[in-house]
Amino acid sequence: MSPDRELRVEELIAAPPVAVWQVISDVAAMAEGSPETVRMLPLKRGGMRVGQWYLGINRRGWVWWPTRNVVAVVVPQRELVWDTASSGARWIFELHAEPSGTRLVHRRPVPRRLTLLSKVFAGALLGGAASHADELEAGMARTLAGVRARVEATADRR
Repeated sequence: MSPDRELRVEELIAAPPVAVWQVISDVAAMAEGSPETVRMLPLKRGGMRVGQWYLGINRRGWVWWPTRNVVAVVVPQRELVWDTASSGARWIFELHAEPSGTRLVHRRPVPRRLTLLSKVFAGALLGGAASHADELEAGMARTLAGVRARVEATADRR
């Protein structure tokens, strides 16, 4: 499959969008649940907002690498989007209220193409861009399952 394809996963969470938003908009907490992202460090003041820059620290096995991410969309309880300049990818979280809770959709389109840097890096150190995309999609599913577990555990304690 093409590494430029849109990756997509979703999870139904038994909680309202406000509870899900609290978890996904906390980038420190989100990094804890990511198989690849170790940390997201804000590079500007002002918290989660459009235009905020984050330095992503990523790891796969012995390979570590940084990414520069710019928040593109923040619609509380609805949508959170950032662009990763180093790869050309866009990371999207969409929250949809449903009678049984919140459907959380996580997508990674590549609006243009993966950058040459990303393709070379993935080819040399991550087993190839296509297989890395497959790993990313599986990791996205694990991330959402972790979000669901954290949100639902918090809701159960109330």
